[in-house]
Amino acid sequence: MADLSHRKAEVKVQLLDTNGKPLANTKVDYNLKKHEFLFGYGAFDFLSYVMAPEDKKDFYKDRINKWTEIFNYGTLPFYWGQFEKEEGSPNTEGLKKAAELMKSYNATIKGHPLCWHTACAQWLLQYDNKTILEKQLARIQREVEGFKGLIDMWDVINEVVIMPIYNRYDNPITRICKDLGRVGIVKEMFNQAYKFNPDGTFLINDFNLSSNYEILIDGCLQAGVPITAIGLQTHQHQGYLGREKIEDILSRFEHFGLPIHFTENTLVSGPNVPPEIEDLNDWHYEDNCSTPELEERQKNQMEEMYRILFEEHPLVQAITGWDFTDGMWLNAPSGILHKDGSIKPAYTMLKNLIKNEWHTKGSTTTDSNGFTTISGFKGEYELSANGKTALVNVSTKNPTANCKL
Repeated sequence: MADLSHRKAEVKVQLLDTNGKPLANTKVDYNLKKHEFLFGYGAFDFLSYVMAPEDKKDFYKDRINKWTEIFNYGTLPFYWGQFEKEEGSPNTEGLKKAAELMKSYNATIKGHPLCWHTACAQWLLQYDNKTILEKQLARIQREVEGFKGLIDMWDVINEVVIMPIYNRYDNPITRICKDLGRVGIVKEMFNQAYKFNPDGTFLINDFNLSSNYEILIDGCLQAGVPITAIGLQTHQHQGYLGREKIEDILSRFEHFGLPIHFTENTLVSGPNVPPEIEDLNDWHYEDNCSTPELEERQKNQMEEMYRILFEEHPLVQAITGWDFTDGMWLNAPSGILHKDGSIKPAYTMLKNLIKNEWHTKGSTTTDSNGFTTISGFKGEYELSANGKTALVNVSTKNPTANCKL
């Protein structure tokens, strides 16, 4: 049995009535409503729902209902080339509606990404490098400031290791990265994000988990870049990493002592992409290549990975599965739902882990002064007594609390 003490806490809470009098010798039911740990999945369906015509909304609403049954955290797409197809006309309204819908389910939201060489706005290519940088920084101000309070977590810059040498096609961000250097561009972007939301959570994010990424992070930290958390991508289309490789990755990035987010994770229920394919964008899956046997494999691999990250590594604070449904990037069978919205074994497994095995609920009774102790997985709890409810946070940061019922 795994030691989960690093995921648990207790709070001594005093229950009071509306007049401030202690609720003595009172039975209290408690139930974890939202984990402190961020269990997430790509939340693109929320944007699809708010942008869809009325006759398509039920399709996406079903996906949202299944998403919210399990997850408390999601990533919304801010790819510049899609978000602002024409300069000066960003889809701010659509993304705000999607974020507000997620908030109505008490979900934490991350925006992805603020700066990336891929999927960038191609209209930037008409400008010189000085102007591109100015517009990129203005973009960060607009999104971080404009969504503050709704989205306070961002992948600030994405895939910097490859950024200055990326040569599949010309793009504006690679141009300015060549001028500034890797550490230079990261510092510019993070300083701008931090300036407009000093309390925000700001990630660097990469798929290249080699020593090159370690060197980049070390250089950034030495340069005073305010990185809040390290983002690690594991798109495992070419096969499951396995415990040994996962542990190696963790040992190298835990060295920095920063929170770790597994930001984009993929395990397929179809054939693995051949190892000779160097860029996954060069591969395309055939329809209906998911099989019951491979879906069972996907479930088992995913369970092992989640157990390693959640049960054994305290610095890991978030896990985000990427494609919620099959048929997205590469047309891959990468989701935990089929294209038609029906669930796969991995969905059922994750629901059991998060909502059953890694869940706390129970009953207790207050003492003569209205005090009791709530112990369990860290997070937000609903307390119920005498037909009334209140919320309390169980966290190592708050050992005591008062609740009025």
